[in-house]
Amino acid sequence: MKKDIQGIGLGMASRFAGSEWAEKWGLRHPVEKLAYRSTKLGFKLVGQLQQKQSQKKATDNTPPKPAALLFDVSLTEEQQMIADSLRVFAGDELRPAAHDADEQLHIPDTLLRSSMDMGLNEFAVPESYGGSASQLSPLNSVIIAEQLGWGDFSLAYALLAPVAVANAIARWGSEAQKQALLPAYLTGEPMRSAIAIQEPQPLFSSQSLRTEAKRTRKGFVLNGEKSLVPFAGHADYYLIAAQYNKSMRLFIVPHNSKGVSWQDEPAMGLRAVGTGRLTLNNVSLPANALLGEQETPFDSAVFFALGQLHSGAIAVGTAQAALDYLIPYCNERVAFGEPISHRQSVAFILANIAIELESMRLMIWRAAALAEHGQPFQREAYLAHVLCAEKAMEIGTQAVQLLGGHGFTKEHPAERWYRDLRALASLHSGLHA
Repeated sequence: MKKDIQGIGLGMASRFAGSEWAEKWGLRHPVEKLAYRSTKLGFKLVGQLQQKQSQKKATDNTPPKPAALLFDVSLTEEQQMIADSLRVFAGDELRPAAHDADEQLHIPDTLLRSSMDMGLNEFAVPESYGGSASQLSPLNSVIIAEQLGWGDFSLAYALLAPVAVANAIARWGSEAQKQALLPAYLTGEPMRSAIAIQEPQPLFSSQSLRTEAKRTRKGFVLNGEKSLVPFAGHADYYLIAAQYNKSMRLFIVPHNSKGVSWQDEPAMGLRAVGTGRLTLNNVSLPANALLGEQETPFDSAVFFALGQLHSGAIAVGTAQAALDYLIPYCNERVAFGEPISHRQSVAFILANIAIELESMRLMIWRAAALAEHGQPFQREAYLAHVLCAEKAMEIGTQAVQLLGGHGFTKEHPAERWYRDLRALASLHSGLHA
């Protein structure tokens, strides 16, 4: 993917910040701040351009052009700028930190701060509440998720967990909830928040939760357990999915609420997310803790479909990273006197990965485009999720296989990709585009 001027500038600044000269003359920190502020300004520019385009369309009385005969999947200039800038950030920040974060079972605070400096959270908050986004955009969300996933699946999930909460509040929250919670994402301090859907039960179904909410005179009382919850009990607050009036609803639960307890529960993948089990024992909540009750009625089908797009896009990015790693490796790895890529069995595997990867991307983008235009997209989102869950596991397995003994060691990232990509089939919309 060709970098634009902003992406090139960010890459040059990042490389200089890591050089001996920057360290010698004490310029590392100022250059890093300059690099990420430039990207943050770029995100603001994208939001402003989108707003101007929306206003222009609203006042433009010219007859609409006839629909194109071809299905256009090319990105706009603004979307390309987002993708290019985030690809640089993923390569310079996420890739180097991925191995240690996986071993240490948490995302570094410096990485969370870098994402804040870059304006990732700010891009999730609408302009009316001080952010940079002129409107919620599912397509922009999946573009961001894919590029971060190219850096690392687990770190991308951790960075997008707070963004997912902001997206859900901006979409479903009341005016009072938005004013109370969204400004916290713009303070410059790392924000930790997450959506908790998963439960530790056989044949788990998001449509039949064991976590229950009951109405009281003062608000609500929650009881239940959640698993695979990010941030190792250190989140500022959670959006907890619970059964209420025979339907799934989301409740805003501060981490220090009485009756909330945490147990570390490291998983096979998503280790940098710091997953664990959250127990809710008679947790009392105020009446305004329920999301989507008044101004914007909550739609669980749309909520889950948007979550499937977000997690699927991360898997697409990680699968692309695997293919980008495998091609040069197979061209350079010599066995029996020639590169292993000369063997048809190896070449066919690489070709199939490329084919399936493009199918995954197109399915995700198609569903996101439908959502962005206000059309029904739940069916397309589900089909995209099923395809991505199946093919992501297949691509992760083939990455380990093609690297042979190297694929089994932590010297190469294939084993980490394998573990993370398998998580997609077990995730139930812990993200929200």
